[in-house]
Parts: sequence; C-alpha cells; structure tokens
Amino acid sequence: MHRNLRSTAAWRISIWTTLAFALGTALAFSIVYFLVAQGIRERSDTWLSGEAEVLAQVSADTPSDHLYKRIVREVAELATQEVPDERNARGERLNSVFFLATDPNNPEGPLWVGPSSKDAFIAAIQRTNLVPGPPKSIRVEGYQQSFRVVEKAQNGRTVYLGLSDHGAQHVLHTLARRFLTLWCGMFLLGFVISYWSARRTLHRVELITETVARIGTEDLKERLPEPVDSDEISRLAKTFNNMLDRLQASVNQLRTVTGSIAHDLKSPVTLIRGTLESALCNEGNETWRDSVGEAIEDLDRLLQLLNTTLDLAEAEAGALHIDRRPVDFSDVVRQLVDIYQPAMAEHHHEVTTDLEAHVVVDADLNLMNRVVSNLLENELTHLPPGSRVNIRLRSQQGSAELVIEDNGPGFSPDIGSQVFKRFVKGKNSPGHGLGLAFVDAVVQAHGGVAKVSDRQGGGAVIILSLPMSVLQAA
Repeated sequence: MHRNLRSTAAWRISIWTTLAFALGTALAFSIVYFLVAQGIRERSDTWLSGEAEVLAQVSADTPSDHLYKRIVREVAELATQEVPDERNARGERLNSVFFLATDPNNPEGPLWVGPSSKDAFIAAIQRTNLVPGPPKSIRVEGYQQSFRVVEKAQNGRTVYLGLSDHGAQHVLHTLARRFLTLWCGMFLLGFVISYWSARRTLHRVELITETVARIGTEDLKERLPEPVDSDEISRLAKTFNNMLDRLQASVNQLRTVTGSIAHDLKSPVTLIRGTLESALCNEGNETWRDSVGEAIEDLDRLLQLLNTTLDLAEAEAGALHIDRRPVDFSDVVRQLVDIYQPAMAEHHHEVTTDLEAHVVVDADLNLMNRVVSNLLENELTHLPPGSRVNIRLRSQQGSAELVIEDNGPGFSPDIGSQVFKRFVKGKNSPGHGLGLAFVDAVVQAHGGVAKVSDRQGGGAVIILSLPMSVLQAA
C-alpha cells in the first residue's frame, strides 16, 4: 500500500540521525573555526608587537637629521614586505600595512609609510585614543575591514604599526565556504545512507506486518519468513511463529472439544425430543399431552442454550466461523422488528423505529439475525407491560450504529459493567445471562463495539457499532 514518504519510520529515523550528525559536525567546525581565528589573530598580534618594537628602537636611536626619515622609512618598508602577499580572485592585494612615526621635536611632521590617505588613519588613531600596549582594532574611513594597530613610544617618539584584517578574514571566509559545501554534501550523503539503511531494515518489519495482517482465525497456517540472520527482527519472527504454532494448536483443540460436546449433547437431546414427539402423536389419554409439550419446549430451550454457549465459547476464543459478505443491516433490523411486533403489541409495548436506509456492513447474516433477535428478545423479556422501545440506526464515520433505548427499569446496580459477561444477570431475570454476552462476543468478532448505559429519566440504552462495508464507506 502506497504511503506518504514523510509518514514512514525510515524517514523519521534518517532525518533525526542526519540532524544529529549535522549538528555534531557543525559544532566541531565552529570549534575549529574559533581556534583558527584565534591562532591567526595571535600570530598577527605577535608580528605587530615585535615589528613595532624594532621600529620604535630604530626611530629612537636614529638622529633627527636629514637622514632620519630615509633610514626609518627603509626599515619600515622592509618590515611591511614581511607580510605575505595574499590576493583575492581579482588579483587585488588583501594585506595592507601602514607605519606612522611622530616626533614632537620634528617640525617636518610625522613620518608615514602606507596608503596615500594618511589623514584617515591619523583621524582613526586619534578617535580610538590608543595607548602603548597590546594591539587593538580600529575602523578607518573608506576601508571595510578593521586594522590591528599597536603603539610603541621611546625617547619621546611614538610609533604606530597597523595591519589590515582583510587577509585574515579572507582566509576565514574561504574556510567557512569550503566547510559549508563539504557539510552540505555530507548532510545529503548521510541522509541517503541513513534512509537506505533504515528502509532496508524496516522493510523486513513491513513484511512481518503484511504477513500478520493476512493471518485470520480460519487460517492460522501462514508463517513469517525467518531470515538466517540472528538479529532482533529475526528473533521476533521466530518468536511470533512459535506463538502462532501454540495458537493454532489451541484453536484446533478448542474446535475438537466444542465439536465433541456438541455431538455428545445434541444426540441425546435430539433422541429425547424425537421420542416425545412420537409419544405426542399417539392417540390415547390426553392428560399427558400438555406435559409432553412442555418437555419439548424445555428441550428446545436447552438446545438453544447449548448452541448459544458453544457459539459464545468459540467467539470468545476467536474461533467463531464468520461468513462475511455485504449485509444490508437496515433490512435485517426492519424485518426482525416486524417479526417481533405482534409479541411486543401483546405486552402493550410501543416500538418506534428510525432506520437509515441502505446501511451495509461486512458481516455474517445469520449471526447478525441472532444478535438483533437477542436484543429484541431481551427487551420483550425484561420490560414491564406498556413500555416504550426506540430503535435507531445510523451510519457515522465509517461505522453502523444501532441504538436500542427503552424506558424500563434499566440494569440492576449490582451488574454494572459486567453486563456482557456470561451468566451475569439480574436477580429477577428469567434468562440465563448469555444473550448480551453472545451479542458482545459476535460484535467484537466482527471488529465492532457493544456498549450499555443508563437512560436519562430511567431505562437502558444498548449501542452496537459495526464497521461498514468497504465499498459503502468509500
């Protein structure tokens, strides 16, 4: 049977497995990314601090003459050349280094080595209020990336050395893009592998489900395939087959016992009834004819009780033979109500019906007749004269619902929820306590539900719910 992919267990297992794997790899990359970024930052800060120390020493030791700027500039340019020449896809240089040396005693102004727009860098340094110490990040107008700048001061001269973060950010962004591509590929591959593995494993469970669905009470010979593996599913199949073997043996034993009881009891009962009928047909003294007639009626009741008991035992054991076919439940109820109408009228009962037409169920016609007959016989036996009986039949959400409601005394408080158990009856009940038990057993054998409740204002309500025919439900 076709099912939605997202409703399968294989889909859910693969999704959760893949999500757990994806979250784990994402967490691992985040840690690696943080460590790499921290390592790059520490490396650049170490280089900045060391080079700034050297440049500050050179600036302090060089006399303030016409060679000062030339010497310091050449040393600064040599320092900037130590930075790796990293370029982007368009060939543009990513790393940008600047050097600034200030001397209050030099009227020529500060010494600058770096991009041409030194005013923007000087303004950014002044806004940041740098102090000698570890490197700090500053934002320079006209540049997207920040600069790491370190300040060193010796002999009244201050040196600033800055390095752009563009190269480091480019490395980190490249690393992130490559990981994202790899992560997506691993996610898809992991999902495919997880789904294939889960689907392959659960396919064996699906085979077990389909086999179990084909097993019925009339045919217990179906068995599950037992793979040569010794995993959990294989052990489940073997255990289920062993249970079916025991169940089939129990059902066969039950059928043998019930057949023997029926044969052993029906034969003498039938013989007695035949003898009494023969005696009843003889001409002679008329005084014993009434007694013989009553004996025959008693035997009929005994035979009916025996048949009901045997059928009830088979139904409760799941071995009741059911000849399922589409049955118009509306016609069944209507015909039986018509049959019982004279007896109801004799007891002055008012019977009203409200039956929906063409309510079809997949059921055994004979068993449905007996079920409805038992319910009507129960009303006829236990209601006081002049009672009202309301019978309704409706189709609701794929089920046929039969409701029989009366205004009689209702069920005894001592019965309670045990009304469907065999031999359970009220104190003043003339029956044997098998009618409702048989009704419940047959309804359950058909996949339905039987319920009883007290009627508001007095009386009893019996509700039968049976699955409707597949064709009509569709």
